[in-house]
Amino acid sequence: MGAGALWGVVFLAPELVRAFSALQLTIGRYLSYGLLSAILIAPRWRELSRLLTLREWLALTWLSLVGNTLYYILLSNAVRTGGIAMTSLVIGFLPVAVTIVGSRDRDAVPLRRLLPSLLLCAAGALVIGWQALWTPASGSMTTGLTGVLCALGALVSWTVYAVGNSRWLARLGQVSAHEWNLLMGVVTGAQTLVLIPVALSIDTERHSTFAWMRFSVISACVALLASIVGSALWNRMSRLLPLTLVGQMILFETLFALVYGLIWERRLPTLLEGVAFALVGLSVTSCIAAHGRAARARVLGRHGHEAASAPAARLPDSRARWRRRLLL
Repeated sequence: MGAGALWGVVFLAPELVRAFSALQLTIGRYLSYGLLSAILIAPRWRELSRLLTLREWLALTWLSLVGNTLYYILLSNAVRTGGIAMTSLVIGFLPVAVTIVGSRDRDAVPLRRLLPSLLLCAAGALVIGWQALWTPASGSMTTGLTGVLCALGALVSWTVYAVGNSRWLARLGQVSAHEWNLLMGVVTGAQTLVLIPVALSIDTERHSTFAWMRFSVISACVALLASIVGSALWNRMSRLLPLTLVGQMILFETLFALVYGLIWERRLPTLLEGVAFALVGLSVTSCIAAHGRAARARVLGRHGHEAASAPAARLPDSRARWRRRLLL
């Protein structure tokens, strides 16, 4: 929930600095993220660099690309062309995608038990798409469709990241979740440096000194709140919960992003937005309930097995104790 509350700020940032492009927002956020990460990880850098092999560094590279750089460019464009509400609710479809992938893991809750949750979330996504196409925030159907496509691209990008990151965290016993996040920040910051010449050649609009100061402060705040603290909470949660349940926790990002967007736009949710969020909320609730039933079944099955095998196991032990007593 804490990660979702902090990540929801990301959806508001493009509205706070509309004069700057999505590429500039991405560079500002992730340069700040990289700088903060480098400062925080400096005391442990030498030790951590010895623990990581080329395989881990390659994983950090592609996870940073799909989960940070590419995702945020698509997300920022989706917010600009489709609005905060539409974008946040499309991203709310992430639980379905991550849960379907996670259901293939060993000891995962069977997909058939999660079917009600997946159907509810899919219905919510359909309601979102209907509103985005027929009542777009910009008033243009073409622009609204562009926003939906960018949001769907962000959805795919972050699904790949969520699954890959969760599985890498499960393999890395020698690196903490917070250290993994800081290492990813350093790699993301390095990747962002490559984008600076591209931004300078594409974005030729001039901005005032005050606008640049506002942009810098917002980029630093988003980097600290969302990328450092929010991602640390998310990585910790990813090690505590199964992947089929990890996906459902993304709903909290959707919830807080929608709330922040409605506050920014000073309005109440529309009927379709309310219906969509109710469906997605019921989806997560039913998924948590399915995991709870599965956990109770495993515990009861374990106790039942122990109870059934206990008499046979105790018999030889008790006979051995009696023999020892007789010998004494």
